[in-house]
Amino acid sequence: MTEAAADGPERGEGRRGLGSRAPAFVRSRRLLHLGWKVGVFVVGLAVVVCGVILLPLPGPGWVVIFAGVAVWATEFVWAQLVLRWTKRKATDAAHRALDPRVRRRNVALTVTGAVLASIAAAVYLWRFGPVPPWGLRGH
Repeated sequence: MTEAAADGPERGEGRRGLGSRAPAFVRSRRLLHLGWKVGVFVVGLAVVVCGVILLPLPGPGWVVIFAGVAVWATEFVWAQLVLRWTKRKATDAAHRALDPRVRRRNVALTVTGAVLASIAAAVYLWRFGPVPPWGLRGH
């Protein structure tokens, strides 16, 4: 019986163990496995860099960054641990967001913010009229 089978329902059911996901023939050859790791690192780095570039631009920057970490997680234990921690935190946040008390509070805060923004806009329009204050009157 293998170690994974011995873990059974108590530990790690439905979860893959930590370590390389490279095919067995790649893992069995040291130089090939090193090349595989370098390739995975370079591809993951390219994806993460694209995500960082997308952060200030319109686009899914964080999603792309997490996709790059997922690429790294196919080979590196540290990335697997980061990905597991991130998934756990996202799941916890989703559960908290669906809590009825939190939803009522969020709705109340949103309505309060919308009312305050409307009052501020009304005061501005009453005081200055519908003219922008920065002097763009048609050059």
